Amino acid sequence: MLNPLKLPLAAKILIAMFLGLAFGSQYTMHTSIDSIANGFVMLLQMTALPYIALALIVGIGGLSPAKAKSTLRFSVLVLLGFISISVFFILLTSIAFPDWENASFYSASTIKPQPEFSFVELFIPANPFSAFANGVIPAVVLFSLLVGVGLMTIKGKRHTLLVLTSLQTSLANIASLVMKLAPIGIFCIGYRAAATLDPSLLEGLTVYIVTTVILVILLGFIIFPATVAIITPFSYRQTVNICRVAMITAFATGSFFAVLPAIIEHTKKALAELEDCPSEVIKIPGIIVPIVFSLPVGGKLLALLFTLFSAWLSGAYISTDDYFNLIIFGVPQLFSNATVAIPSLLELFNVSSAMFELFLVAENLIIGRLSALLSVSFAVCFPLIIACHFAKRNQIKWRYLIRNSIVIPLIAIASFMVLKVSFEQLSLQYQGYDKFIQRDLIFTTTPSRYLTEPEENISDTASSSDVLTRIQQRGFIRVGYFRDDLPYSFHNDKGKLVGHDIEIINLLAADLNVDIEYVRIFHHQTKSLLASGYLDITTGIPVIPDNMKQFTLTKPYSTQPIALLVKSERREEFTHWQKILDNNKLIIGIPETFFYKDKVQQSFVTTTAWEISTPRLFFKEKYQHIDAMLFGAAAASGWTLLHPDYTVVVPKPVRPPIFMAFPINRYDHDFEQFMANWIAMKKQNGTLSIIFDYWIEGKKASPSMPINALDKH
Repeated sequence: MLNPLKLPLAAKILIAMFLGLAFGSQYTMHTSIDSIANGFVMLLQMTALPYIALALIVGIGGLSPAKAKSTLRFSVLVLLGFISISVFFILLTSIAFPDWENASFYSASTIKPQPEFSFVELFIPANPFSAFANGVIPAVVLFSLLVGVGLMTIKGKRHTLLVLTSLQTSLANIASLVMKLAPIGIFCIGYRAAATLDPSLLEGLTVYIVTTVILVILLGFIIFPATVAIITPFSYRQTVNICRVAMITAFATGSFFAVLPAIIEHTKKALAELEDCPSEVIKIPGIIVPIVFSLPVGGKLLALLFTLFSAWLSGAYISTDDYFNLIIFGVPQLFSNATVAIPSLLELFNVSSAMFELFLVAENLIIGRLSALLSVSFAVCFPLIIACHFAKRNQIKWRYLIRNSIVIPLIAIASFMVLKVSFEQLSLQYQGYDKFIQRDLIFTTTPSRYLTEPEENISDTASSSDVLTRIQQRGFIRVGYFRDDLPYSFHNDKGKLVGHDIEIINLLAADLNVDIEYVRIFHHQTKSLLASGYLDITTGIPVIPDNMKQFTLTKPYSTQPIALLVKSERREEFTHWQKILDNNKLIIGIPETFFYKDKVQQSFVTTTAWEISTPRLFFKEKYQHIDAMLFGAAAASGWTLLHPDYTVVVPKPVRPPIFMAFPINRYDHDFEQFMANWIAMKKQNGTLSIIFDYWIEGKKASPSMPINALDKH
């Protein structure tokens, strides 16, 4: 009978992970589970950084200068070969993406400035202790390399190396002890993952996740081990066995860094079992593996696949130059971690940085674990090839090389083509419009009625009483709303008037304890209808001088960055303001509420500016001579949900945002003061933030949101 206690560690870890996932999917999350999971990951990481430093110092310090130079030269050649193979299959993966149109809600990250990436600060540690304390791995690696190089030429280095080797061994022993706790730690990690997983997050990521799984299987389980089997004495099965425990642990924890000591020890043990393997060669994994962590290899390269996926999902046009830039300029970005590199990679393809949020979701779901798993496979295979070369044990098996060079690419192409067909059979329909048009107010709806146009024979009541008094006497507030004003006011699929500004007006009426009468109007009617006292307020307009001259505007309640709405395939033409303003062939449409005449005349000297009455005209056949529409980014995103073949571009450098405010009667200062205080109150208690997140950024409203939000006001 099989004794569970005598199972291999890898089997115990797998069983623990599946048990954790099973229990986590059935029961709620407990604080103790979360603490144990965090504690186990921290124990793994505790010895990793000092082990990396010691392994590099001991490994390089023990080499002769000639040996070190030879190791470096061959290692670079093999490294470039592995990167080339990986990039080839990543680019090949994009054939699995089916034809699918898409658009998304506005995201503030679209205009968020990205942190500057500095190779100097990343790699050169002005303060090595700070690099150790903050986990700046590339800086720690460089520091350790230089210490090893400095130790290399010292004559009496044997005693120093002996002490450092003893410390390294002690850290390896600690790591081994920690790994004995792996089944418990992995169970808690699996439990937490299942208990906190939101299934709805998988929507829209299915294509990326499935293609990434296939890619990782091809590279990590077939191509890398097969390469080792072709040119070294190690068989395919032996190579996979060396990776096995570290792979499972890395996948379960989502951390490649945490298993570096285990990789080094398992690889050194495998080399030690080779017949007549020199002791110097056995030390090579201790040098190579820590360096691998900082290189743009293994799982880090999956960031390139996400960039291709983002371009496909956004409908961005991809040229041959884009692929070239992705390889030449994208790969070096990955010396840093993928989270830092992704915004720059997205910019290479002119893809909205809003996709970065989707990347974080994917990383937390499963991609981070797949990335760690692929990195382990590379970190085992790479030093095995280097070590066997210097042990003079490399032997190319030509028959296997020729067969695999033909069969593996064919398998990959067939796999990705099958995926493409399968995805198309799933009929993944564009749902952006449905998600938008089916939205309803998240707060209690105030009783209201609608007029499709203003009444005839409007009497002048503006001078008879102030606005607040008229509202109370009528028992309702009369509000003008504009046609084609997505996502601020529009009728949903049930014919109900909804939107960002309508939500705010509902709250205003509720606080005034009155009903609402909505009147649909054109922009040119606003001034006279407010001045006569027929309208009390309208939905928001941009705070620009041309509007300020006509109305009294309330205190701003929201902002909109300036953006351009363009055909997806023309995105690249509109990424920089100077490029736009210097192009005398462009015609830029500007809706009348955003048309600031003096500023337009100053800025659009070469490029033609064309005033249009409503954004809807921009999509009509008659107005296709207009190349782009200047608009607020939030409003423009709303229109892309209706027209997913268009996209929003925020040109660089990002211009200051435009404030949005409500027009009111020009001379009613009491109502102006009331609205200023009321808007300030709603900002302070977070109500306006909730409304913005729901209507502008498209975030899901929780069932308790209306109650909680109403409690705030």
